[in-house]
This record gives sequence, structure tokens and C-alpha cells, in this order.
Amino acid sequence: LQLVESGGGLVQPGGSLRLSCAASGFTFDDYHIGWFRQAPGMGRVAVSCAAKDNFTSYYEASVRGRFILSMDSAKNMLYLEMNSLRLEDAGVYYCVESSAGILARNMCILDGIWGQGTAVNVSP
Repeated sequence: LQLVESGGGLVQPGGSLRLSCAASGFTFDDYHIGWFRQAPGMGRVAVSCAAKDNFTSYYEASVRGRFILSMDSAKNMLYLEMNSLRLEDAGVYYCVESSAGILARNMCILDGIWGQGTAVNVSP
């Protein structure tokens, strides 16, 4: 079971990036999924999550309207489209899959298989 993120990089404020997460050994359809961000010296915080029931999703308040989580089941890929990036969006982004957790429109607590992370730097 493995997750591999890609797509991070350096971008100016207001720019866009699309992060990708490739899964091997399992399919995303059977699990809760999510993207978490870890800023330097801080813990991991949930950015966007989706439940395996496909009816429940979560977006952290500061990214609502700017970030979009999507999944391509055929390719077993998870994406995070990030638009209008801000300085505070910088950090290492991790994708996660979890068979259990707490996921609602105002909360996402997941733990399971994590990727190695991809770094996003936002700088003028």
C-alpha cells in the first residue's frame, strides 16, 4: 500500500498548482481520502477531505472557493487543484487514505496510509 504525491513547487501569490496523489495496492473508492498541510514548525492540518460515501466533503475555511479536491477512479489518482494561492498556503502537502475517521462538513480527522509529501512554496 503506497501513496505518492507530486506537483508541488514554487509559485507566486495568486498563482495556481495542481497536486496529484497516486495510489498503489488499493483503490481510493474504498476509503476516506484527504489532503493535509504541514507548515514549518506546525502540525498537520486538514485542507480537504472526502468520505468514501461520496456524499460528505470537507474544506478548511481558508481554502473554500479556492481549492478543489477531485478523484479519477479509473487512474486511481487523487488531485488537489489550488487556485489564488496565498503565502499562508505554503507547506508540505500530504495525501492520506483511511478506512475510518471523523469526517463532516466542518471537521476532518483521518489517519491511515500517508504519502511522503510534496512541498508548496508561495513567495513573491
